[in-house]
Amino acid sequence: MAPRYIWEHTGWPEFRWDSDSLINLLSEVRNLEGRIVGMMSGLGFDMQNSTSLDVMTEDVLRSSEIEGVILNADMVRSSVAHHLGLEYEGLPEPDHYTEGVVQVMIDAVRSCNLPLTEQRLFNWHAALFPTGRSGIFQITVASYRTGEEPMQVVSGALGKEKVHYQAPPSADVPAMMNAFIDWVENETETDPVLKAAIAHLWFVVIHPFDDGNGRLTRTITDMLLSRADGISHRFYSMSAEILHEKKGYYEILEKTTSGSPDITLWLQWFLHAMKKALEHSERTVLRVVAKASFWSRNREVAMNERQVKIVNKLWDGFDGYLTSSKWAKITKTSQATALRDITDLIEKGVLVSSDNSGRSTHYLLTDDSISQVH
Repeated sequence: MAPRYIWEHTGWPEFRWDSDSLINLLSEVRNLEGRIVGMMSGLGFDMQNSTSLDVMTEDVLRSSEIEGVILNADMVRSSVAHHLGLEYEGLPEPDHYTEGVVQVMIDAVRSCNLPLTEQRLFNWHAALFPTGRSGIFQITVASYRTGEEPMQVVSGALGKEKVHYQAPPSADVPAMMNAFIDWVENETETDPVLKAAIAHLWFVVIHPFDDGNGRLTRTITDMLLSRADGISHRFYSMSAEILHEKKGYYEILEKTTSGSPDITLWLQWFLHAMKKALEHSERTVLRVVAKASFWSRNREVAMNERQVKIVNKLWDGFDGYLTSSKWAKITKTSQATALRDITDLIEKGVLVSSDNSGRSTHYLLTDDSISQVH
């Protein structure tokens, strides 16, 4: 019988790929990555931490969202800020589950150069399932899956299920994971970014745990990408991009795990996704730099709390056009007060009025750089 899944092929896990079809894309990703690392290195310590806080908060939220788990954003941010040693006053105390999820990410990224071991994986798994249950179902925690029943990725209503993938038998998992961990720690010939992509796929193929395999896959990927970047700050989110391309992500995984050991198409997909994540990050970092420069130039300009709040919102990406009515609503003040605040900033050269929206007058920052980062 012909092999149906990638792990059933002779020679597994000897992956193959067409390097010539990847070289240009990999070069683009590496150049973009290096440029952003350079930009991040030029930021002050506080801005590095602030950017890392934003990215890691988003990464935790989106990785869970991929699995259909919606976490409280403020709790995640509170936990991440605490672990980064940043201010988190006013944010809610995270619950036990959120704290565990964040601890996994922090350990993987901030301690990216520590060895990946079986025990470290088990610790991560235990943190994801502190009650020993996935929903109402009891699962094996901090240990690989066991039992004779096949581990399958299934979709569809009861009685009309579609099997997208079937993982190796539980009895084969320990040996497969030993080989995987050994490769992660000792393979040095493969480009580090490609290594992260291969590890992502390899872990998915083995599917070593009863649950949580997707989140741990992305945790390992972030750990290896942190090694590839050479810094323990995250400045782009692969999980956010995977969520954005979720349909394509599952389609390429199904195609690859049900195919031959030639993983060229998967590596192309991964590099394209990483490029998009890096491009988004570059725009974010440019905005952070431009915002810091703006406040440095305008540090002598007197502004009240309402004005500072709205100006920061404009820098951080205001939704739609800023009008006087929106100003009043956001700052919980009267229309007259809003107009006084706006007029004051126009006179000080911070804002300009515009009516090119075709509707009511709206207001923009005068700084030309803001148009370059949105």
